[in-house]
Amino acid sequence: MTRPPATLRDFYENPAVPVASGAARSMRQARLLARALGPVRTGAPPATILDIGCGDGSAAAVAAEVLTGHRLVGVDWSQDALRRARTRIPWAVRGELTDGGLPFATGSADAVLFSEVIEHLVDPDAALDELRRVLRPGGHLMLSTPNLAAWYNRGLLLAGVQPVFSEVSMRGIHGRPGTQVVGHLRLYTARALRGFLGASGFEAVRIAGAPYHDVPRPLRPLDRAACRVPSLASILLAHARRAGG
Repeated sequence: MTRPPATLRDFYENPAVPVASGAARSMRQARLLARALGPVRTGAPPATILDIGCGDGSAAAVAAEVLTGHRLVGVDWSQDALRRARTRIPWAVRGELTDGGLPFATGSADAVLFSEVIEHLVDPDAALDELRRVLRPGGHLMLSTPNLAAWYNRGLLLAGVQPVFSEVSMRGIHGRPGTQVVGHLRLYTARALRGFLGASGFEAVRIAGAPYHDVPRPLRPLDRAACRVPSLASILLAHARRAGG
């Protein structure tokens, strides 16, 4: 029998815990950012992009394919994840959103990738304060998170079933589909996420939808179709800018 994690830190340091999402979603998010940043101008310095919560670096490696010419830095507090990330991306450093903050100067980043991290946080308010600090005015925040109101979760709730992505225990799955404990503490709807980002000092919030890689194969066409209405999509992709730019 596997011993349950003593703390959240123990949970995320466990190599068996997934630290990356689907490559297709990472590519979609990176393309949104590439369009927002525009082409690299001759003689101009590269944009600094921080992948906060980079995990094993696989998502950053995918993003780097369409963010050529820019400086992409992975950041994570898991030493095990960073060891793996350094085999995939040139720069990966240790940093935390609390307990002293990120190891970057105020206003030093042009963009932040924050891919499926916010749902794991005890204090998302402090995390967004820190992301806002390291971004320059007008800098881009690309955030993704599972959608509490995904099309299938609406049906599950009506049937009295615990929604996908939500968890009641760190030790096992209870009352919902799936087999993997992933440590989600908070979930957002599109409306809640838009309001939260706006209240945290971000503006021009746009939300798109993305599919979920673990949807059963027969339902994947429906999951992709739901992305046309972001409030129904499996994954929310938010693009916002730091106010003041």
